Amino acid sequence: MKAHIRYTHKYLVEKSKLGDRTSQYQLYELYVDAMYNVAMRMIGIKEDAEDVLQDSFVEAFKNLKNFRYESTFGAWLKRIVINKSINHLKTKRIAITPIENHEYYLNEDESEKSDQKSEQKDIQKIINGIEKLPAGYKQIINLYLIEGYTHKEIGQILEISEATSKSQYHRAKKKLITIITS
Repeated sequence: MKAHIRYTHKYLVEKSKLGDRTSQYQLYELYVDAMYNVAMRMIGIKEDAEDVLQDSFVEAFKNLKNFRYESTFGAWLKRIVINKSINHLKTKRIAITPIENHEYYLNEDESEKSDQKSEQKDIQKIINGIEKLPAGYKQIINLYLIEGYTHKEIGQILEISEATSKSQYHRAKKKLITIITS
């Protein structure tokens, strides 16, 4: 009999719901590294990511009674971390780059170029390129490519339209390609 993936760590979650600190700590240990990486990708500043991570775990444990196994615990926690990260960025007033003020004009031929370097160097180039993107573009790239959210979900998270999410993503992708190929 197969265990359903949504019930991963169910025993720890249920014990944590009852206030068992040991189970809460075990859940924390299981997810802290992955959730820190999510916060760092979104925020980019170590200290701020650590603060968001701590706030996210506190909120998760406070609201654990609301967790109903509609997703995995990890997915539920990740959503909290992403929302906390976005709220943190909003308080710092890091906005999505307005389309109208976009100063980069890209040639479609640049996106067709391929690089024959090793896969590891290519991955590092992409990571470095994402870091060089304007904050709003980096946010869209992280949510869509790395975190796997749909444009509809991104629109809801960032309080923008789905079309704006798509256009920002395409502009961010073109800018990333320009950064990587230059």
